Amino acid sequence: MHNENQPLIFEVSKPGRIGYSLTDLDVPEVDLSALLPDSLVRKEDAALPEVSELDIMRHYTALSNRNHGVDTGFYPLGSCTMKYNPKINEAVARIPGFANIHPLQDESTVQGAMEVAYDLQEHLCEITGMDEVTLQPAAGAHGEWTALMMIRAFHEANGDTGRTKVLVPDSAHGTNPASATVAGFDTVTVNSDENGLVDIEDLKAKVGEDTAALMLTNPNTLGLFEEHIMEMAKIVHGAGGKLYYDGANLNAVMSKARPGDMGFDAVHLNLHKTFTGPHGGGGPGSGPVGVKEDLAAFLPKPILEKNDGVYTFNYDVPQSIGRVKPFYGNFGIYLRAYTYIRSMGPDGLKAVTENAVLNANYMMRRLEPYFDLPYPQHCKHEFVLSGRRQKKLGVRTLDMAKRLLDFGFHPPTVYFPLNVEEGMMIEPTETESKETLDSFIDAMIQIAKEVEENPEIVQEAPHTTVISRLDETKAARKPVLRYTPQTEEELVKA
Repeated sequence: MHNENQPLIFEVSKPGRIGYSLTDLDVPEVDLSALLPDSLVRKEDAALPEVSELDIMRHYTALSNRNHGVDTGFYPLGSCTMKYNPKINEAVARIPGFANIHPLQDESTVQGAMEVAYDLQEHLCEITGMDEVTLQPAAGAHGEWTALMMIRAFHEANGDTGRTKVLVPDSAHGTNPASATVAGFDTVTVNSDENGLVDIEDLKAKVGEDTAALMLTNPNTLGLFEEHIMEMAKIVHGAGGKLYYDGANLNAVMSKARPGDMGFDAVHLNLHKTFTGPHGGGGPGSGPVGVKEDLAAFLPKPILEKNDGVYTFNYDVPQSIGRVKPFYGNFGIYLRAYTYIRSMGPDGLKAVTENAVLNANYMMRRLEPYFDLPYPQHCKHEFVLSGRRQKKLGVRTLDMAKRLLDFGFHPPTVYFPLNVEEGMMIEPTETESKETLDSFIDAMIQIAKEVEENPEIVQEAPHTTVISRLDETKAARKPVLRYTPQTEEELVKA
């Protein structure tokens, strides 16, 4: 759809206009085309718009204003913790002594940066109840895989090579079974009971001498706390297995309960979720892994240590699973996490948890009369509604998600977890005001009423966006990879 009020970048293009100014070349010019296969060399210049710097800035600013993000509006993606990123984090990450260092510098020249990293490890140990932490993994799923590789190395070091299976609840994140498979394990699904929690009897039936670990998120993906966690830990440990904690939902229990105290042996954390690193666009991420003492020997190397007030990287770790990330992780992201933890303090982190849980329960109870609520007990930081009632009237959850765009809201996660029909997974986070929550709730209620009174307006949504309703299947199967208008008529229709 072409918005007549916002000209296309090609429409403002004029031959000879440029939006940049480069200094004269002070090195010998190299013809890169001579270094590439002929099939990769352009035969004609790319048909790019020619515009001034002012025009190009306005172009991208206009595009950004059409997008959704945590700085522009409510972003209630369940299971993702898309919360506000304090701008002080960005200021600290841009301090020249941090921003301008290089990973190949001698350790003696980056002691300040190493001190921050070491102190962050200590804070994460305290928050999770773990004994040691590595900051190397680059993302949540990378942390999952790292922890499982350590568990695998632990069993192999003990001659316990028959432990080939990882137990994964049916409500788990999709990355859990994927990470287990990549780590060389077979996965076994553990069913949920009627309350949305792990079925203890099914767990007992499936745990055994071949169990390497149980992967668990607590609270789980339905936003429910696994109240039998101590019994589950006893069952798995009794069979010789380990407990792995998926830290995606840590913001629901942070400073209230620690995975290490629940019986977990390893945990990964999403610094780009729980600890306010920027999240989206495929990165950047950071997924530190914490472990109990009996797994510490298998941590990725190098291990950041402090000896007599000097920070060093120890490469002499004979049982290590090896390096899992170049250098020592995404430094800029854990700078932001460190700033967040230090600026919040223990009381602040506890308030984060309390407000995240309060916001989620407030929204759930206000929306309960208008949608099906599969699990009516109190939730933690997120909750799942079902659009089964609306589906009977011919309106799908996907339709309601698209209708939310007309109200200026990014939709929640839909059709997940898979064991909830027409699911809508909503996570408000702790950073949203009551006014924002009420605005979203009012929009959801209006949509529920529209389904009953005027379903077509929902089925054909969105109506107010720059791009009208998309065909997701066609977009996935036949993406438009490149299009350059060739005539003035094509340009106007583009």
